[in-house]
Amino acid sequence: MAIGTFDGVHLGHRAVIARAVAATRSPEEPGSGARAALPGRDAASARPEPGDRRTPTVLTFHPHPRTALSGNRVALISTLERRLELLSACGIEDALVVEFTPELAALAPEEFAEAYLASIGAEVVVAGTGFRFGRGRSGDVEALRALGFDARQVPLVEGISSTRIRQLAEAGDVEGAARLLGRPLEVDGTVVPGEQRGGTLGFPTANLLVDPDLLVPEFGIYAGAVGDRRAAISIGVNPHYGGTERRIEAYLLDWSGDLYGDRIVVELWRRLRAERAFESEAELVEQIARDVEETRSARRPAG
Repeated sequence: MAIGTFDGVHLGHRAVIARAVAATRSPEEPGSGARAALPGRDAASARPEPGDRRTPTVLTFHPHPRTALSGNRVALISTLERRLELLSACGIEDALVVEFTPELAALAPEEFAEAYLASIGAEVVVAGTGFRFGRGRSGDVEALRALGFDARQVPLVEGISSTRIRQLAEAGDVEGAARLLGRPLEVDGTVVPGEQRGGTLGFPTANLLVDPDLLVPEFGIYAGAVGDRRAAISIGVNPHYGGTERRIEAYLLDWSGDLYGDRIVVELWRRLRAERAFESEAELVEQIARDVEETRSARRPAG
């Protein structure tokens, strides 16, 4: 079992998850030797029978621990739904989502381990360096080992953190964020009716309603994709029309249809320009056409 918040499922998280998935195929780590029985089990029952298959599992927290403890908003790189999809794509087959509350944080490490690890039969527990749990953040990998778990620590991947990804996104550097994520930065949400202005200009857009806690990059025009369709994406207040409310709108190239009510995932590949007002609507349309052509030639960040 991998344990952590895993917001964004970036390359550092993937290293932890890969180790947990590998442990289901080869439970004994080289040089690990014998280990203690899990709480409530004897040594014989702690050792899997030949041919037994462990399920790659993750324990993740929601809401973000910092939000739960301080009340301060943390911009989430991925919604919980998207996080679980990304974890599944990494080989995770089962996920336990634990509601993070002050009461959870106040549990003694042994209470947490009994309630959320031993109770579901966790044996191998994998976490990143710096992972802490329990009252006063007093629990760590060594504490898990003392409680009888085969706890394995994965070193941090230098330069990669959720905090750094948020900083890059907020500066509009979605290409830099992609290098740390190992995939393009995304926003996902539900398509809702907008002002229908794009259609009158010849570029009908999908207007996206997103989770208020989701990380949204700096305002501007982006090249990206929705599924297998390239998309030119506008994030901002639409200053040409005097807007004040943030909108996220995606124009899917060479596509027509009705997406209302659908959940879509929008990849952001490259920031093309800042949003601005134009001298005329004709000038706006000309610029949108240039944005679309840039989108056609844009390259998806390597994952």
